[in-house]
Amino acid sequence: MDFLQFLITSCMLGVGLAMDAFSVSVANGMGDPGMSKKRQYIIAGTFAGFQFLMPMIGWLCVHTIVTCFRAVDPYIPWIALILLTYIGGKMILEGIQQKGMDEPVNHRVGAGELIVQGIATSIDALSVGFTIADYPAVDAFIASLIIAAVTFLLCMIGLRLGRKAGDKLTGRASVAGGIILILIGLKIVFTH
Repeated sequence: MDFLQFLITSCMLGVGLAMDAFSVSVANGMGDPGMSKKRQYIIAGTFAGFQFLMPMIGWLCVHTIVTCFRAVDPYIPWIALILLTYIGGKMILEGIQQKGMDEPVNHRVGAGELIVQGIATSIDALSVGFTIADYPAVDAFIASLIIAAVTFLLCMIGLRLGRKAGDKLTGRASVAGGIILILIGLKIVFTH
């Protein structure tokens, strides 16, 4: 495979894998319209980190313990659905319980929630390790870096879009963000 083809393939993988993280970033931005730049970088960096890590773990599994990984593969979408439904449900409850729907909620995603979101949105990237299994280790590493870079960029865009929508939706943003997370979980189950 020539370098240009490798680059295009890796970028396309990155875009495909980053769509869930992008959507969750939009939801996070809606829930916290006053989010600082530093917080945006932390969130996008977390998603990018998991999108880098998961294909590498998948690649490593193919080269070591592939039979164990294949036994877990059918449960991956359900794990993502449970995690995203929990976080989304929590956001919906916060939005409903607030006194006036015109007041901003400012649901700031905590470190624990962010890690759960990172895992839930990147868990399907484990399977990418199978598609890049024939790559040498260096190429798999570079492909994973490209996937992470694309994810970071798309998440930053998603956070900004979400913040703008959150400003306009005020108190409804938390409910909308929670619904988006649950829908992403369902999408993962039905498209896996």
